[in-house]
This record gives sequence, C-alpha cells and structure tokens, in this order.
Amino acid sequence: MWRIIGVLLVAWLALSVLGAVVKGLFWLAVIGVVLFLGTAAYGAIKNSGRKSIR
Repeated sequence: MWRIIGVLLVAWLALSVLGAVVKGLFWLAVIGVVLFLGTAAYGAIKNSGRKSIR
C-alpha cells in the first residue's frame, strides 16, 4: 500500500515539475515570437525605401 502511494507521489511531483517547465517555456516562446515579428517588421519598414536588388 505504501509503495503505491509513494509511486503516485513521485509521479505527481514529476508531472508538477514538468508542467511548470512547459508553462515557462511556452511563455518564453511567445515572447521570442513577438520579438522576432517586431524585428522583422522594423527591418521591412526600414528597408522599404531601398529598391536595389543584389
């Protein structure tokens, strides 16, 4: 009985830590995408006056 409770507690702890890590990485990915899109838009606006093709 105690072994089953111990296994369930370890599984719960592992899933809790994994959930926190995934949640943190998700928000870092969102921030990265927003910054990438902002940089791409800035570059497109800044280079829109130049029409030279090389």
